[in-house]
Amino acid sequence: MSLYQKIVLAGGNGYLGKVLANYYKNLCHQVIILSRKPAAQVGNVSTILWDGQTEGSWERALDGADLLINLCGKNVNCRYTEENKKAIIQSRVVATALLGKVIGKLKHPPKLWINVTSATIYRHAEDRSQDELTGEIGHGFSVDVCKQWEQTFFGTQTPGTRKVALRMGIVLGRSDGVFPRLLNLVKLGLGGKQGNGQQMVSWIHEQDVAHIADWLLQHPEIDGVINCTAPQAVKNTDLMRAIRKQYGMLFGLPSPEWLLEIGARLIGTETELILKSRWVAPQRLLKAGYSFRFTDIEPAVCDILEHNNKHSTFKS
Repeated sequence: MSLYQKIVLAGGNGYLGKVLANYYKNLCHQVIILSRKPAAQVGNVSTILWDGQTEGSWERALDGADLLINLCGKNVNCRYTEENKKAIIQSRVVATALLGKVIGKLKHPPKLWINVTSATIYRHAEDRSQDELTGEIGHGFSVDVCKQWEQTFFGTQTPGTRKVALRMGIVLGRSDGVFPRLLNLVKLGLGGKQGNGQQMVSWIHEQDVAHIADWLLQHPEIDGVINCTAPQAVKNTDLMRAIRKQYGMLFGLPSPEWLLEIGARLIGTETELILKSRWVAPQRLLKAGYSFRFTDIEPAVCDILEHNNKHSTFKS
């Protein structure tokens, strides 16, 4: 018997959206993905077209939903040109404002709206972890994006819908995202520390992302900002060592900062994505009693590699 009637994933055609759809398809009657690209229905997972900017017939998908997860946003893995900056901000702010406007008019709005934002909103931190209560907001373009994003989200008038801004760490996943790229460096013998290797990495296993969203749906007393990271952040050098160890690679050449800058320009990205120290603590989740499936980096890396070797499917 299904626990839920309807789950909606706005912008859910990317990697994380697929993880969530795969998780929820066994827990609810209907999973709906709002996407700019059409896709065939698979089981109880269907896609409805929207442009993320204008109202339309897609609004009916939100009516009576148990949960809406907003995953919209242009990939930040690019050079921060003025054109890209504008697209990064608008793809997040416009879609979030639109969802808020529509939800505010519904007779039966979603019970919970989770906006997946980013833990990069906090400052570069090598001295202490940043939690929801005492964490210090940083400076720079990426932080400005997160601030505008969350201001838009919490500024929408949705009295019938509980709202949670999920400040996401770096998602370690089985098929896409950051992990396969780091693994490729290890395979090539380039899996050493990046920069000085002392920058902290706040990560989260994809299974915990799915379970946290579900857990929040079952805990109506929780709203506001939630840090979505594993309890134990790691230094970049320790993250790369864990991947090498679990993969069985004895060595990994380091990548100094000057080399990373050259490489970033060549592939069209920013070194900030690698060199910023993100030390974020999920204090509210821990205090509220959420039990993480993966708290330490080595078991998480081991799980991902074992899963890839067995070619099994994601299970909830």
